[in-house]
Amino acid sequence: MTANHGTFDDLVNIMRRLRGPGGCPWDAEQTHESLTRYLLEEAYEVIEAIDAKSPEHLKEELGDLLLQPVFHAAIAEEAGAFDMADVIQELCDKLVRRHPHVFGDMEISDSEAQVENWERIKKAEKGQERPSALSGVPPHLPALLKAQKITEKASRVGFDWEHADQVFAKVMEELHEFEEAWDGGDETRMEDELGDLLFAIVNLGRFLSLNPEEALRKTINRFQRRFRYVEENLQGQGKKMNETPLADMDILWEEAKKLE
Repeated sequence: MTANHGTFDDLVNIMRRLRGPGGCPWDAEQTHESLTRYLLEEAYEVIEAIDAKSPEHLKEELGDLLLQPVFHAAIAEEAGAFDMADVIQELCDKLVRRHPHVFGDMEISDSEAQVENWERIKKAEKGQERPSALSGVPPHLPALLKAQKITEKASRVGFDWEHADQVFAKVMEELHEFEEAWDGGDETRMEDELGDLLFAIVNLGRFLSLNPEEALRKTINRFQRRFRYVEENLQGQGKKMNETPLADMDILWEEAKKLE
């Protein structure tokens, strides 16, 4: 590796060395399947670094994420399937093909038109009709993100409301149905209605160009910060949370909100 800056080729060669004779036993044992969890973990750690607005943290986490495709490509190379150069070439070709308004003569009016054109080109590349307009959504996406993707696809073929107030009315309808199931004590129906309510809320977010996965993740982060504030303040007073009246904890919770 060069003295001051590593190159992409350096990274690929380091991975080959790690998996080769005299390398690292753990790296050599890994498979595509065993690495799946790390690919997901590293992606979420990149998001955490973005939220923290820390360039140093983001730089580190992007490196960890970059390692994953290099790792997978090394495994594929050993099997004679493809190598990292093939991965990069296919990506470059795809980006050029799917941006004819940049690398060709097509004119695109806005980002929405580009998304539609991207989907048309993608469909043509696959060379066959998909069985459903909802096909192509990865099955293992987090539920909120998957719901958003599905409603986006449904919207593209006209299966959508015209106004936001119609979607909001659907949310309220589902909330009312959940309340009815709750009053009736029917747990199976409660689960069904809770799912319908969450799906309607995701659809409302999508209709208003709000990302439900991002919105919930940020809410969770806020909850954790405020909870920790309450926890630390009670500890400083020599009190335990489970022995403190909720009203007292609510006061500290409001203090945490004001500090934000």
